Amino acid sequence: MEYRQLGRSGLKISTITMGTMTFGGVGWAKTVGDLGADDARRLVDICIDAGVNLMDTADAYSQGVCEEIIGEIMDKPRRDKMMIATKARFAMGDGPNDAGLSRHHLIAACEASLKRLKTDVIDLYQVHEWDGLTPLEETMEALDTLVRHGKVRYVGCSNFSGWHIMKALGIAEREHRQRFVSQQIHYTLESRDAENELVPISIDQGLGILVWSPIAGGLLSGKHRRNQKAPEGTRQFAGWTEPPIRDEERLWTIIDTLVEIADARGVSAAQVALAWTLGRKGVTSVIIGGRTEDQFRDNLAAADLKLTDEERGRLDAVSQPWLQYPYWHQRNSASERLGEADLALIAPYLEGK
Repeated sequence: MEYRQLGRSGLKISTITMGTMTFGGVGWAKTVGDLGADDARRLVDICIDAGVNLMDTADAYSQGVCEEIIGEIMDKPRRDKMMIATKARFAMGDGPNDAGLSRHHLIAACEASLKRLKTDVIDLYQVHEWDGLTPLEETMEALDTLVRHGKVRYVGCSNFSGWHIMKALGIAEREHRQRFVSQQIHYTLESRDAENELVPISIDQGLGILVWSPIAGGLLSGKHRRNQKAPEGTRQFAGWTEPPIRDEERLWTIIDTLVEIADARGVSAAQVALAWTLGRKGVTSVIIGGRTEDQFRDNLAAADLKLTDEERGRLDAVSQPWLQYPYWHQRNSASERLGEADLALIAPYLEGK
């Protein structure tokens, strides 16, 4: 297992992070999985044995039941080897202040997560989604308070846009608050939107990138093929709608290429998809999930899979999106003065210019 520095922090995390959304099965999360404590414990041990040192969860997963299961199974030997990241923002009650990124909700949510997780400190506390009604100054102050009080070690964000992140980092610098060390984003072969702003920001500002749903909710696992119904037992069969697919023909072309490379290498398409994402600039770790031991063992093997330049080039070519404005203008008019963060997006479009 490889360990990478998480942003500008001194923390090193494994390139594979354990996802836990399949724990619990309450409410909307039942579509993803409904594993209990015994199954969860076995999966945690498999990940620890493979060298995984970070587990990701959220209070909203199964309305807190996921965190409760983690609290039940993470005894001291396991906790000494595995850090815990969790998230807050979504509604955890019916009251007007039971959601969002207000000081009121964040501090209450953190204290509730600590109790459910049966731990004294959360290693990485992430704001789960943007809240346009709460001043960012209030959110950053609340996160800073949680760090200073020893309840949280590091803070990060998830599902923020570029300007949201830059505003938050600016407030943290101006007011001497804890800054985000990471962002958790969706970034796959099929969905490369993050390359426009989020990946360059991470490179420029020193943020680690944790990738959620790195095989697109199972779409890039190789189980879904052109002109076939979604296999029973998959999220898509159960009506899961993330990520949205805007170009089905492009998706099937990507999957065809994934399967061709996987078959030639004697590995799964999921491993190839994960290895591609792990090789992208700025990415620190991918979050894997699943219902079975076989799924976890297969995904964990991606940590050791290195794609060749030819294989990576084929995948880049079939998945490369259109260059949006202002980036096509920068490609045409500013290519001689682009920095590292700019080139993370624009470099592939400069060939043949």
